[in-house]
Amino acid sequence: MLNIKIIILLQFVFITTFSQISTTDLYKINNKGKFFFYHGWHESSYTNSDLHFKGKEFDFTLYNVKATDRVIPYALNPYLNPTGFTEVQTSTRIGYFFKENFTLSLGMDHLKYVMTNGQSVKINGNINAGTTYDKTFNNEDIILSKDFLEFEHTNGLNLLNIELNRFDNLFSILKIKSKHFNIGLFEGIGGGVLLPHTEVSLLNYKTFEEFNFAGFGLSLNAGINFTFFNHFFIQTELKGDYMNMPFARISDDKTEKVSQHFFAFQKVLVFGYNFKLWK
Repeated sequence: MLNIKIIILLQFVFITTFSQISTTDLYKINNKGKFFFYHGWHESSYTNSDLHFKGKEFDFTLYNVKATDRVIPYALNPYLNPTGFTEVQTSTRIGYFFKENFTLSLGMDHLKYVMTNGQSVKINGNINAGTTYDKTFNNEDIILSKDFLEFEHTNGLNLLNIELNRFDNLFSILKIKSKHFNIGLFEGIGGGVLLPHTEVSLLNYKTFEEFNFAGFGLSLNAGINFTFFNHFFIQTELKGDYMNMPFARISDDKTEKVSQHFFAFQKVLVFGYNFKLWK
């Protein structure tokens, strides 16, 4: 699992690096003017959410629906295979240190959201679509079987956002000198638009699979950056997201939609590079 690998990595970094550190002099790092980019992977979890489906032949809400992410077992293929870029859950970002301790960046978190089939939930509303489910529901129990509903954002739940982060060099704060290694602490906020590839099979409707503009997302994040030889870095991050999709498409008819909002939690590991175009 990703969290175990992170722990092992951090142990290795600290053991092999701190034995070589001198504390005799200040280590001054000049971040302002640096560009950076990174790419990596994450695992996600989601809070329960209410799904409100509205169309010409239905208007109903499912309450406290459970969902999970979709993690593919870790292997060189597809994680390092460019052709499998969208098969796994990824985090990609490019940014700039516009001040010594502040960065502005643009990136995309490619999450995967899968509703759990077979769960029992409450339903309110009505269905009149010529199916065995046609009726008016009043806070009744219903099993989310595959012949009733399959629902996921798996290609994926794409959050395209801008982040503002504060970045502090731990070695500078502790007055530690190290020529080839540094640790940074960062935290920040972000916001952007949700562009999911929603895959829905509802009642006797055709399966719908399209990218669509569905709403917005807000995020808080914090993490640790390990920089090697002044340019290469490994970064671990915890990120909390609020995602609100008031108009995700569910069919070729643009008036038929599903709305939902929920919180997501990401555990992220990325690899990156920073550089300056000018001094």
